Amino acid sequence: MSAGTAVDLFLRHVSIERGLAANTVAAYRRDLAVYTAWLAERELTELRDVTSGHVSEFVRYLGQREESPLTASSIARMLSTVRSLHRFLLEESVVEIDVAHDTKPPKLGSRLPKAISIDQVAALLAATDGEDVQQLRDKALLEMLYATGARVSEVINLNVDDVLDEEVVRLTGKGDKQRIVPVGSYARAAMDAYLVRARPLLSARGKSTPALFLGIRGQRVSRQNAWLIIRAAAVRAGLEVEVSPHTLRHSFATHLLAGGADVRVVQELLGHSSVATTQIYTLVTADTLRDMYTTAHPRAR
Repeated sequence: MSAGTAVDLFLRHVSIERGLAANTVAAYRRDLAVYTAWLAERELTELRDVTSGHVSEFVRYLGQREESPLTASSIARMLSTVRSLHRFLLEESVVEIDVAHDTKPPKLGSRLPKAISIDQVAALLAATDGEDVQQLRDKALLEMLYATGARVSEVINLNVDDVLDEEVVRLTGKGDKQRIVPVGSYARAAMDAYLVRARPLLSARGKSTPALFLGIRGQRVSRQNAWLIIRAAAVRAGLEVEVSPHTLRHSFATHLLAGGADVRVVQELLGHSSVATTQIYTLVTADTLRDMYTTAHPRAR
């Protein structure tokens, strides 16, 4: 079976049978396009001719290529995709051996999530204060991101009906898994102002849509627009650190744990399938406590 046909079968499998999110399938498609192009350059058009040595060589290539070598985390992600493809082909009896099974990804450095302080979050949110349509929308968007710890994709994909009442919102995460997350008073006030005084005006500029957050032409706000909104607010707030939509998610988790929240509650709020993913935030709060101890305790140094 040719590499192209095998990839098509695999993508159909993860999309239809496993029901993975469209963004995840698109990421698989991009990764496998790089892999099959690399195989084609070596005249490996049939996947049954690929060996474990080829897969290992591909991993080395990703980190050493002259044009845009990948980081260790990106290589690990791409290798995970390649391993999924070969495992699928073995399960479907297309090949007799999973040649990618024993290929190891590069070691990842210990990278802690980058959160900003509570004061910096307050300054960021205050930078969206105002009464015009876009300011009301931006305020509601940023307050929702910080209040719920949602991924930016989860917030921009919200529909009006997902705001179930004044206190909770329904988020749809990876794999279309839904969770109910409470919304604090600041976010509720910002959302009320947006829904009453801004969204009707934005909606009138475009076709009817159930989307909660709308752009200036009445369409659903895109990921890129959300990123630009946050960057502009960070500039107005005078923040000298890099701020992205995920920064608010990291800050949400870090501030909750620092305030005494149980890690499993934070796991549920973030939509993590494993508590191990959430526990990385406990390292951030432990580092903060360690710094405070070193600074404040008379016999710490």
